[in-house]
Parts: sequence; structure tokens; C-alpha cells
Amino acid sequence: MAANDVLVVFMFAAFIGLIFTGFPVAWVLGGLAVVFTALAIVLEVDFGIPLGVDWLYASLSVDRIWGLMENWVLVALPLFVFMGLMLDRSGVAADLMTNFARLFGRVRGGLAVTVSVIGVLLAASTGIIGASVVLLALLGLPIMLERGYRPTLAAGTIASVGTLGILIPPSIMLVMMADRLAMSVGDLFLGALFPGLLLGLLYVSYILVYATLRPEVAPVPESAAPVDLRVVLDVLQSVLPAAGLILAVLGSIFFGVATPTEAAGVGAAGALGLASSRRRLDGSVLREVMAETSRTTGFIFGIFVGATAYSLVLRGLGGDQLIERAFLALPFGPTGILISILFFTFLLGFFLDWIEITLVVLPLVAPVVEGLGFDLVWFTVLFAVCLQTSFLTPPVGFALFYLKGVAPAEVDVPTIYRGVVPFILLQLLGLALIFVFEDLVVWLPGIAYG
Repeated sequence: MAANDVLVVFMFAAFIGLIFTGFPVAWVLGGLAVVFTALAIVLEVDFGIPLGVDWLYASLSVDRIWGLMENWVLVALPLFVFMGLMLDRSGVAADLMTNFARLFGRVRGGLAVTVSVIGVLLAASTGIIGASVVLLALLGLPIMLERGYRPTLAAGTIASVGTLGILIPPSIMLVMMADRLAMSVGDLFLGALFPGLLLGLLYVSYILVYATLRPEVAPVPESAAPVDLRVVLDVLQSVLPAAGLILAVLGSIFFGVATPTEAAGVGAAGALGLASSRRRLDGSVLREVMAETSRTTGFIFGIFVGATAYSLVLRGLGGDQLIERAFLALPFGPTGILISILFFTFLLGFFLDWIEITLVVLPLVAPVVEGLGFDLVWFTVLFAVCLQTSFLTPPVGFALFYLKGVAPAEVDVPTIYRGVVPFILLQLLGLALIFVFEDLVVWLPGIAYG
């Protein structure tokens, strides 16, 4: 193995190892870029091993970071974060929970179905995983436990449905992927819409079948009132604000009225209007939301800066060529190589957060996939669905920890782990369906943009 390849392997291994120290990811990435640049210089100057990376090469990071900060597409990130946080404060989700629980009150597993439907609506209007999981847990978990639902089913439903926001547009993950691969955000939003809804449908179908086969896991309350016209009207009234916001944001993108950045501004303004119209907006709420938006955006952009420097040095050492040679050397055809990449991504999700995988791994494997002749939009959505499992797989499944942070004492970590296992399998089933039926991704962008 050449000296470049050895350094690339050690650089990637050091990244994975240092993640477990708890040190901030942005500093890990940036620090490794500096350390391995210095190591490459020492090897070249003192030992005569030419590696092609020096301080002049590393200074290109400044230009890359400047280009990153000038990118108008990424302006959508803080706006979408603000929209999601403000919508959480508006009380829309609480009304949805109350009315959908009445609508599905006589359906076995109806409360879990209610949480799933609300989760899909929140995913299409917020996209903030932590906020969605916590909100669904606070609204739905006590009611489900009070009505005799099996804790594993209740916890698994909330944790899994809460992760849909990372896939269903407007998704900040898709915005970041589009930026890393120089793709159209609109293409990715359109391509991810049906897969996201497919996962929601799989969740609901599983809940209904499981509750029918095992009635004791999701009993129907005896006090459930029959559904009448008043209940239906209340449901429609509670859905309209969220549906209007979704239509304003996604519709303006899909119909070419606005760019994703402009649509994000529309969404932020719409969330402000909803909170104000419901008398939930005051100075303290606005300060809280703005502070949390700043923290979240700063965290993401800090990793962006570190990942930019890390990726530049990794590529300078030949990391992209090493990855390409490693996958192309596998004894499979193009389809087998693609499956291997997705399997590798799934395993990384056990240990790394989606942000690191998106910023470091995706730009390395995407050229390999494109070179094999696969549609890049289709692959990127497959990659995104695969990354969604990283929120549920231990030991770094953030959705599990968000849920545990607000769950009652009887819902312990082993209970949550057992609860999410069927939903992880459903996500893999959804991934397989998207893999087999490519039109689930490419049909809508093809219709919209030709």
C-alpha cells in the first residue's frame, strides 16, 4: 500500500476514533486536517516521500470556506430551522393531536396512527428531528401509556416517525446534500417526497396490522366517541394551518415560483404569522427561537468549516481515488457495488451522525456511483433514507436520546431499543422498495423539470 493510502486510512480511522471522545466534531475535523497536513510535510521534507500536500495546498481551505459562506442555497438552513422551531411554539401540533385522536379513537392502534400522521405533517413543515421527537413524545406518549399501549410500540412509533423530518422536504439534510454535490435542491426535494411518504405509509400499515394481530398492545378505549361531522370539521380546521404552510413552502419550489432559499423565507414568515395569529408570539418566544436557531446554525456551519478542511486534505492525499479503487475492486457488478456502498453507510450510521457522513463520506462515494452510470438524484435519496436509520441505531441514535430525555421512568433505554427494531426493519424495507422501483424518486422531478 502506498504512503498516501496509509495516511488516508489512518486519517479516516482517527476521525471515527476521536468522535467517541466527545470532543466537538468541528474541531476534530479541522484539527485532523492540520495534523495530517503537518505529517505529510514532515514525511516529504525529512524522508523524501512526496505526498502532494503542503501548507500552500492546505491554504486552499480559505477559498473553499469563503465559497461556502457565499453560497445562497445554504441561507435556507437557518430559515428552515427558524420555521420549524417557531411552528413548534405555535401550538399547531397540540391541536392536531387532540383532533386526530378523536378521529381515530375507535381504530385499534388509533393513537399510534395519530402520532404517525402528525409526524408526517410535522416533517413536512419543520424538519427538526429533536423538536419533532420531543414534541410527539410530550403530546402522545403519556396518552398512549395511559390507555394501555405497550411501551415498546409507543416509544418505537414516536422515535421513528420523528425522524421523517430529515427526509421529507423541506429537509435541511437534503439542502446540505445538494450543496455538497452541486445539485438542484428542488430535484432532491421532489425526489424525496414519495419515499418519505412511503415510509410513513409503512409505519401506519405496520401499526394497524400489529394492533389487529395483537390487540393487547394497542387497546381501543371504551370511552372513545363515535366520529361525526363535528370531529371531521375540527380535524380539517386543525390541518389547514400546517397544510397551508407546507403548500406555501413546497408549492412555491415545486411550481418554480421561488428558489428554496426564498421559499425558506416564506416558511419562516408563515410560521411567525401562525404563532402570532394563535397568540403564542411574544418577545420571550421570539428571543428563544432566535437563540436556538443561532446555536443550531452555528453548530452546523462549524462542522461545515471543519469538514471542508478535512475533505480537502483527504482528497489531496488521494482519498477519493482510494475509495473509488476499493469499491471498484469488489467482485460485484455495478449493482453490487452500489449495495455495498449503502451497506457501508448503514454501518457508519451506528457510530457517526448524519452530518459527518453527509459532509465527509457522501462527496467521496457519489462520483463512484455516478461513474457506474446510476442516476445521482436517485442515489442521493437512497443515501438519505439510509442515513435516516442513523437516528435509530445505537449507540449514537439521537432520536433515542431525545425520546429518553422526556419519557416517563417506565420507558427505559432497553424498552426504546426494542421498540425501534421493527421500524428500522421497515426503513430497510422502504430502502429496498426505492432501490427496486427507481421511479419512486425520479418520476416527480422528471415531470416537474423534464
